[in-house]
Amino acid sequence: MIIRQVLLRHGRKAAQLKAGRRIVPPLSRSWTRRLASEVDSISASLDQSLAEIDSIEPLASKNIPEATPKIDHSTLATTNTHDDSVVEDYLTVKRQQQLTSHLGTTITSAYQPSAVLSNPPSPADITLELLLASQSHLGHSTSLWNPANARYIFGIRAGIHIISLDVTAAHLRRACRVISGVTERAGVILFVGTRKGQDRCVVNAARLAGGCHLFERWTPGAITNGHQILGRCRMKVVNALDQEIKGYERQLLDRPVLKPDLVVCLNPLENYILLHECGLNGIPTVGIIDTDANPTWVTYPIPANDDSLRCVQVIAGALGKAGEEGQKRRRERALAGEITYTPEKLEEPDAATSDTNSVEPEQAEQAAEGGDEQENIYIP
Repeated sequence: MIIRQVLLRHGRKAAQLKAGRRIVPPLSRSWTRRLASEVDSISASLDQSLAEIDSIEPLASKNIPEATPKIDHSTLATTNTHDDSVVEDYLTVKRQQQLTSHLGTTITSAYQPSAVLSNPPSPADITLELLLASQSHLGHSTSLWNPANARYIFGIRAGIHIISLDVTAAHLRRACRVISGVTERAGVILFVGTRKGQDRCVVNAARLAGGCHLFERWTPGAITNGHQILGRCRMKVVNALDQEIKGYERQLLDRPVLKPDLVVCLNPLENYILLHECGLNGIPTVGIIDTDANPTWVTYPIPANDDSLRCVQVIAGALGKAGEEGQKRRRERALAGEITYTPEKLEEPDAATSDTNSVEPEQAEQAAEGGDEQENIYIP
C-alpha cells in the first residue's frame, strides 16, 4: 500500500515535468486568511486618516486671517473678494510676529564705538577693567622692546610684552592732574595725534580742555622758529572770563609768537621732532609710551598701547575731561573775583592807539585781519 502511494506521487510529478508544466502548490487557507486581514487593516487606517483630516479642517479655517476687503471707488462699497494675496500675506506675517514676539532673548546693552567720543570717561572713572577692555595692556614683540620700559612691563605672553595696568592707571591719573592744573592757570595745551583715526579724539579732547589740536603732519621749526612759520597768526587779548578786549592790536605786532604751555602727544614715535623742540624750549610733554618707545622723550609718560584706537580714545577723553574740570574751576574763581594766573602788563588802549609813528598802518591792518589761527593773551 505504501509502495503504491509513492509510485503514484512520483509518477504524477514525472508526468508533469515531461509535459513542461511547473508544479505550483495550491494556496492554503491560512495564506488566504492572512491576505484578507492585511487588506482590511489598510482600508481601516485610510478611513481613520480621512476622518481626522475632516475634523481638523474647520479648526484650521477659523485661524486663517481674513483679507482686508477692497473698496469700489465708484460706489464706495466694500467687496468680499479674496484676490489680494499681498494683504493676506501681510496679515499672516503680522499674526506670526504677534504670536512669536515674546520668544528669544533681549539685548539690553551693546558696545558702541562712538560712545567713547560722545561721552568720554572722566579721570575718576578710569578703572583697570576699562583699560583692559580697551586693550591698553598689549605691547609689542619682545624683539622690539626698549629696555627703558622694563619697569612698566608686567610679563610676557606668546612672545608679546604685557603692560602693567596698575602702572598705566597711576600714570594716567598723574597726567590728568597735570592737565587740570595747567588749564586752571589759563595755560595753553596742544593736543597732537597724527595717526589715521586719531583726528576725532584729538579734536574732541582739545575742545573739552579749551586748547589747540593738530592731527596732520607737524611742521618742523614751528616752536624753535615760530616767528618765521607762525608770524602771521593773529593774537587777541581776553579777560579772565575769556571775553575779547579790543584796542590792543598795535601792541601785539612786535610781540613774539606764543608757545604752548603743555603738549600732549598721542603717537611719540612719529612726532619725535616735536618732542625734541619742546625739550629745547623747556615745554613739558605728555605722551603714550608703548614698549618700543623711549619713555625719556616725554616728561609725563603714560605706558599703554598706542596702536589700539580705542585705547587712544579712552586716554585722550580722560585728559580732555581733566582739562575741562580745570577750566571750570578757573571760571568759577574768576566770577568770584580771583585770578588764578599772573597777567601781563599792557598799556591802555587809548595810549596805544595814539602812538601812530611807531607802527605802520599796513602792519596794523595785517594784525587786525590775521589768519585762521589766533592766540590769547590774558589780562585782568
